Amino acid sequence: MILDLKLLFAGGEPIKIDYTFTPESGIIDGCSPVKVTGILKSISSVIYMELNASFILTKECDRCLTIFERKYDIPVKHIVVNSVNNEDNDEFIVVEDMTLDLDELIMSDIQLTLPMKHLCKEDCRGLCSTCGKNLNTGDCNCTTSRVDPRLEALRSLIE
Repeated sequence: MILDLKLLFAGGEPIKIDYTFTPESGIIDGCSPVKVTGILKSISSVIYMELNASFILTKECDRCLTIFERKYDIPVKHIVVNSVNNEDNDEFIVVEDMTLDLDELIMSDIQLTLPMKHLCKEDCRGLCSTCGKNLNTGDCNCTTSRVDPRLEALRSLIE
């Protein structure tokens, strides 16, 4: 969604946002359509953005390879200006042409917020490194006294 912010920068009425968009394929795999709600309001030629992005992410657990779904509600809060005096300031979203690609901004915030590892649950036990059994469903029958083959020579010194 491309927003024209000319009227809002001039002190116009707040813009209420309530729409849904589908992320481009390949940006975030397994993402459902994103529901965006919130408001953009202008105070002294500065726009304050307070939005919320809601979606469901379907992923494969990085430890046990189980497919799971998780609902996310990500706050998207920014200050939008049309120019800044200090060019190195990254606290503001600068829109010199008075337009803002809201979908791109929201997808950037989502990517920065999502975890690097996707786990089905916080205490996921993963897979057995010997037999490959999902340890969340129960223990396997593998021996637990396996020694790293690189350290086998040291084991003989202990015994």
